[in-house]
Amino acid sequence: MGSMKSTNFFKDKPTFGFDLGYDNLKVMQVVARGQKSYIQGYGTTNFSSDAMKDGVIIDPETIARATHELFSKHMVGDITTRRVIMSVPASRTFTRAMRLPTIKNKDFADAVSLEAEQYIPVPVEDLYLDYTVIYSDEKETELLAVAVPKKIVDSYMRLASLLGLEVIGIETAIGASSRIFVNSERNDVPTVLIDFGTVSSDITIYDNALIVTGTVLGGGESFTELIAKALGMSHAEASTIKTKYGIGASKKQKEISTAVMPILEQLIKEVRRMIRYYEDRGTTKRKISQVVTLGGGASMPGLSEFMTSNLRLPVRMCEPWHNLSFGKLQPPNANEKSTYTTVAGLALIKPTEMFSHD
Repeated sequence: MGSMKSTNFFKDKPTFGFDLGYDNLKVMQVVARGQKSYIQGYGTTNFSSDAMKDGVIIDPETIARATHELFSKHMVGDITTRRVIMSVPASRTFTRAMRLPTIKNKDFADAVSLEAEQYIPVPVEDLYLDYTVIYSDEKETELLAVAVPKKIVDSYMRLASLLGLEVIGIETAIGASSRIFVNSERNDVPTVLIDFGTVSSDITIYDNALIVTGTVLGGGESFTELIAKALGMSHAEASTIKTKYGIGASKKQKEISTAVMPILEQLIKEVRRMIRYYEDRGTTKRKISQVVTLGGGASMPGLSEFMTSNLRLPVRMCEPWHNLSFGKLQPPNANEKSTYTTVAGLALIKPTEMFSHD
């Protein structure tokens, strides 16, 4: 999304990413050296999920205490700046592709606001609106509009104030994750990106820009809970089973697959719907040619094979760490690495990008 304030003096100053999840937060700062980016500091911690409700931080003091403890005791490396770019879950935002007659750039904001009134079930005055131009010619401009309830953003700003941080920008989680994809993968073909969060999964189509986004209920934690219930085991045991076997070959494959199938079926249904939308738009003849998964839930064994079979498209996990190095820092273990995708995407955002509409 766009910047919270515009100050030319700060455009080239360092920032760090702050990814706030359902019951956890992650931070990361990245520095560029030559053609490669290096992680300067990172860390994660948990907090009570009661601190948030419907995407709004209702108990900022609890999250602030967890953040202070993370910075004082559990950081790997260092965060050297107070300037932060934060993420909001895509499930709490409204996104829509719009087609407008090509007009002067200065008139886009008003046009987007008027158009948003037609489809967003929240008064425009209660929203922060932003947009990205996808395609434009002499007659028509297509753009992706994003709207976030002010009460969500304002609660993030209160948390930042408690922590003594300066918010430079706020980005959707899937928008941040897409930057990791662009930074590390083949991105010259239309691609479905699926970011598996804790309790929901964000889906977007990327074709030189984000084209359309959606969210389905169910993420990594949801898989664990369903496996625990189906197999009559503890949450910790189910988490181990999910990580080690998933829906891949094992003695319990049938039971596990049956347990998580409601989420997977809904996911496949939504991906197919979005592919149809993209390919029916009429502004391109390009076809979706790959699916790339991100986030903690993406590492579940058997998931890529299941989706490849059902979508009849190649599906693979994003490998963001080729062009983003931990350098001399101790990296997270293999299973934890994938959970840092969103915050790494935030950390890669250049401050100048947050001022693109000024």
